[in-house]
Amino acid sequence: MKTVGTYLVELLAAYGVDTVFGIPGVHTVEMYRGLPGSGIRHITPRHEQGAGFMADGYARATGKPGVCFIISGPGLTNIATAMAQAYGDSVPMLVITSVNPPGRMGSGDGYLHELPDQRQLGRQFTAFSHTVLRAEELPQVVARAFAVFASARPRPVHIELPIDLLTQDASALPPTKRRPAPMRPAPQQQAIAAAAAMCAAARRPVILAGGGAADASAPLHALAEALDAPVLMTVNGRGVLPAGHPLGVQCNPSLEPTAALIKAADLVIAAGTEFGPTEFDFYDTGGVRITGKLIRIDIDPEQAMRGRPADLALISDTALALAALVAAVSPRPKGDGARQAKSARAGIRQMLNPVLRAGVHLMEVVRDTLPDVVMTGDSTQPVYAGCCDFAANKPRSWFCSATGYGTLGYALPAAAGALIGSGRPTVCLVGDGGIQFTLPELGSAREAELPLIVLLWNNNGYGEIKTYMEARGIEPIGVDIYTPDFLAIARGFGCEAEKLEDPRDLPAKLKAAAARNRPTVIEISEAAYVAAVSEAGG
Repeated sequence: MKTVGTYLVELLAAYGVDTVFGIPGVHTVEMYRGLPGSGIRHITPRHEQGAGFMADGYARATGKPGVCFIISGPGLTNIATAMAQAYGDSVPMLVITSVNPPGRMGSGDGYLHELPDQRQLGRQFTAFSHTVLRAEELPQVVARAFAVFASARPRPVHIELPIDLLTQDASALPPTKRRPAPMRPAPQQQAIAAAAAMCAAARRPVILAGGGAADASAPLHALAEALDAPVLMTVNGRGVLPAGHPLGVQCNPSLEPTAALIKAADLVIAAGTEFGPTEFDFYDTGGVRITGKLIRIDIDPEQAMRGRPADLALISDTALALAALVAAVSPRPKGDGARQAKSARAGIRQMLNPVLRAGVHLMEVVRDTLPDVVMTGDSTQPVYAGCCDFAANKPRSWFCSATGYGTLGYALPAAAGALIGSGRPTVCLVGDGGIQFTLPELGSAREAELPLIVLLWNNNGYGEIKTYMEARGIEPIGVDIYTPDFLAIARGFGCEAEKLEDPRDLPAKLKAAAARNRPTVIEISEAAYVAAVSEAGG
């Protein structure tokens, strides 16, 4: 007999799923029956939140949905934070949980893992949450999930199956096969013609590229050069123009030099960005001012109506809209686009304090030493620096949790997921406070023999919050936390561990770490690194 649990695994394999993140439990073991021989790799995190962050990193690095098997009740509540982070950043994630069977589901009798309404909880941070009550529903609901991932604004999907359904006979169900996803929405020709006319009339165009442009690098590159338009990239859009491109502005849009660039533009083309306040209004002063015309390209019609009204909204896949626009515009002679971009970049770099300058220095050393690197970031000073000013070599190479939902503990498991999915050199940037949220995931990375590189920025506490409290005249409480011996802990997990004494040694240490078959933790003293970079004039 083929069980529903086995059928589920076969169905996922048909959709190209190659990795599942999860912790087996008595309520999910039937999902595991079909894994041997399926071609799907299973990764065991040390906490369900770690599973969610791994799936998130996997999805951001590959563009494919990260998939999790999670137990009912505490499994879902544990992974909820990671799902909310993915929801906030439009990351595709499929979370499949068990749930108590009908009659026990939400009964209030106190059955194991019982919640009053588990699906209602899942609905808060998903595109949809569905309870499968009949085995016949399974092919359709999985097809719906992958339609969201392929053809709509990607966000997590939650599917729950009662534990008694998982053991039922699935022999009569149709063969497992992938249903073709709907075509991605394309722009109307009339709208493209109107956009091209606006481009022709513009004299100082600027392009804003967000995470929705991550897979639209080629047409965006072509449009920027055709219009001689600076391209300002949000954190999730970094790399759509590579590091060193003269039109690239890899800087926070709400800082004065970049905000001035946007304000001076007579046409702004916003490609795949939600205009999130954590980037476009970081200081809560009312947001970036757009005084010229605004063309907005977004796959989500609701999002296109939020914020500053667009003069023209193209509801479309970003790559399709940009490609159509490139074909419709006439290239113009080079003007001062590169000069505008250079001026904005220089203005941002001059604004950075010594700690942020050191953070940018650190990230650029990593990028230049490992050109194909993926970097994931937590809420820590080098990551804040990267949010302000860092150029990635290509898309899907730099992402963090410091914008949007803003969770701590993200970077370590997300880096593990990114490395598993992409196979590229992967570096986790995390602080001594943030790493303690998910420190046990060093064990799962070691177990999977991942050559993961952890750069641990140590300022002995929650340094950024302490500075914020002091600036507001609040006596710092709760921020000077006990700092353990991270290197000893890392060695206890079977990882390599060392302290960076001289920043000049970092390239050699990175190359050695990338060649190992286990994680390496490199601890960096904030004070020492900042002093060394400042002394060297960095």
